[in-house]
Amino acid sequence: MTKKDLYTEKQLKNLGNKLRELRLEQGYSNYEQFAYEHNLPRAQYGRYEQGQDLRFSSLLKVLKAFNVTPEEFFKKGFD
Repeated sequence: MTKKDLYTEKQLKNLGNKLRELRLEQGYSNYEQFAYEHNLPRAQYGRYEQGQDLRFSSLLKVLKAFNVTPEEFFKKGFD
């Protein structure tokens, strides 16, 4: 893997970890339940938490479900 690929993979992993952290903070122990209650595709949301790539519009939809702005989301945990 190139340095750029490693950077991208690291940031996607950070993104997934941050989504999981937000979900747990909001009291959802199960990602499927969170996705179901917020009208998000369950399997796709599960992949986001695993650090797989996603479209920006999908990220915005997820952040809206968490009631978090992109600025708040990216404030810490990314470099």
